Amino acid sequence: MSQASPRSHDESAIISISSSTASLRALAERAGDELDAAPATEILNWAVRHFGADWCVTSSMADAVLAHLASQVLPGVDVVFLDTGYHFAETIGMRDAVGAVLPISVRTAVPLRTVREQDAEFGPRLHERDPSACCAMRKVEPLRRALAPYRAWASGLRRADTAGRAGVRAVEWDAKHDMVKLNPIAAWSDEDVDAYVADNGLLVNPLLSEGYGSIGCAPCTRRLLPGEDLRAGRWAGTLKTECGLHT
Repeated sequence: MSQASPRSHDESAIISISSSTASLRALAERAGDELDAAPATEILNWAVRHFGADWCVTSSMADAVLAHLASQVLPGVDVVFLDTGYHFAETIGMRDAVGAVLPISVRTAVPLRTVREQDAEFGPRLHERDPSACCAMRKVEPLRRALAPYRAWASGLRRADTAGRAGVRAVEWDAKHDMVKLNPIAAWSDEDVDAYVADNGLLVNPLLSEGYGSIGCAPCTRRLLPGEDLRAGRWAGTLKTECGLHT
């Protein structure tokens, strides 16, 4: 499914703010201070007040938590999914199922090259030889295009994910895309996520119950070994820890 333009919305219901980079950055920095300890739905309602439907959610489809939260404050919210061409079948199935059961609009973004075209140009298994280059083409660039129609986006980053994400704020300025970034569940623990899933009967990627801790592209993701960090199965055996979407 190609990226669609944001839906129309009632302009009178949106707080009037300038779209200039400086104004949006100041808005994000102020909200970062004011909303850092706020509940997730309050953070998302803040987005609705300031941007109407001119924001989106991104999801790797490990679970439906963020999509569900966003749909509570903005039914029909756009949920962007990056189809890299390397996903597990379970992840594609999760995308389809979440889109069917929640009041959201799934927007699938794809790379400029198919896997076959990338192999022809750069050689097979680029993900083994240069995983950062592969991520740049199959994740980072597609996200840039997918976010272009919006003024803000929400991710599921949490401080509990890794030590490198310990400083994530609930609202921050995304300098890479020149837009506001929301991290509504930044303060949630693993237990908070599990409780929300259970309380709301949400879908979870079945791979999480099969030994995977964090789910990415199939060639670069393996099951965890006993005692490993949840993201240890991503790019195992390399120094790579992030795909570049959030750095």
